[in-house]
Amino acid sequence: MNYLLPILGVLLSFVFVYLVKPKNKENFKLLLAFSGAFLLALTLFELFPDVYQHADSKTIGLFVMLGILLQIFLEFFSKGAEHGHIHGDSKSTKFPWLLFVSLSIHSFLEGFPIEGHDTIIYGILIHKIPIAIILSIFLLGSRMKLKKAIFFIVLFSLMTPLGTFITANFAFTTQYYVPITALVIGMFLHISTVILFESSEGHKFNLRKIIAIIMGIVIAYYL
Repeated sequence: MNYLLPILGVLLSFVFVYLVKPKNKENFKLLLAFSGAFLLALTLFELFPDVYQHADSKTIGLFVMLGILLQIFLEFFSKGAEHGHIHGDSKSTKFPWLLFVSLSIHSFLEGFPIEGHDTIIYGILIHKIPIAIILSIFLLGSRMKLKKAIFFIVLFSLMTPLGTFITANFAFTTQYYVPITALVIGMFLHISTVILFESSEGHKFNLRKIIAIIMGIVIAYYL
């Protein structure tokens, strides 16, 4: 399931967009708010306690900060697709390599902690679904050929399982598991907090979003 769920989450999201053809990305803000809170809570409940047991606090803190910086750097190329924003050229017919590479690096790295933390797969899955939907809306709404869009989505769906597979089957990853996990924590912290801040809509009170955020935290706590 650790390999299958991320693939299904992305591919089924693409199929949903292809069949339903939703036009308004605003309708997914509640799902984004829930996913941001859920991912942040699982990161704090599951990943943080584990890494601090295996290395000194300054080393862990350093890699967490590097993860935040890495995610900020990747977003220069992905244009914020990891938290629900894509500002690419919808009129272009070219394959968006920069978007693909930046999203793939992010997805590949987030696959590493799945092997040691079964519950984090659900946080990654819930995070991937709204992102895959918004990404699919962009790809299918562009002038890119359908086969290129499918190629993009299929490769993208394989990146997280690839990270999990390498962690499970290559011995050298054991030596670097803790720093890589701390790096991923930093990436998750940046993405989830940006999602939560952006979902506030100019700091206006929105009861539905508050409820979605609380639900994300509560469900993550009881997993």
